[in-house]
Amino acid sequence: MANTRTYGDACAAAHALDLVGERWALLIVRELLLGPKRFTDLRAGLPGISPNRLTQRLHELEKTGLVKHRKLGPPARSSVYELTEWGRGLQPVLVELGRWGRLSPFRDLEAGISVDGLMLALSGDFDPTATSGLVATYELVFGDDHITVNVAGGRIGINRGESPTADATVTTDTATFAAVLTKRRPLDEAIRSGDLLLTGKAALVRALLDSFPRPQPVEAATAQALD
Repeated sequence: MANTRTYGDACAAAHALDLVGERWALLIVRELLLGPKRFTDLRAGLPGISPNRLTQRLHELEKTGLVKHRKLGPPARSSVYELTEWGRGLQPVLVELGRWGRLSPFRDLEAGISVDGLMLALSGDFDPTATSGLVATYELVFGDDHITVNVAGGRIGINRGESPTADATVTTDTATFAAVLTKRRPLDEAIRSGDLLLTGKAALVRALLDSFPRPQPVEAATAQALD
């Protein structure tokens, strides 16, 4: 068990919340979906968590067998955290949770988001029916973080790392990319302002963005009450 607190309920969903229901636990899993990270990398992706709380959550996730801690050999000689096979099984759970959360009328779209949070959105929001046979490789660059995105056969693949054969490369920050992805900011305007640099085939980038239709949020209960 992640901790001594439990719902004491035999329901599998309740047991799952015993394991990963503590604050920050699922977001730590999110940050590890694309591969191992050092403690400092996790802190960078989750700036709102204190070092002590992150250490505690990682210990709990290790104890339950969702995360493992290992040391890298030379020349790195650093230690990283990574998901176990069981931990990686939470990816579809996070994808579906994100899809559900995107219908919320209370979500703050101006809040910060990590690179891994954005990539989870890409995997969850991608609509294969909107690709029109799109086949392309993209490299997304956020500072020192490089992400390769492959689209083919109505599927999207996302991996951390550079792509020497990318059809298009987008260099920007997470806030700008999130605004463009959610249609709150036109791509052309982001390019003109210098907030986003696009090299390669611009038409393929536009086709990629068109593959992410925005769902209409549900009406807030407060708004319904006022009606």
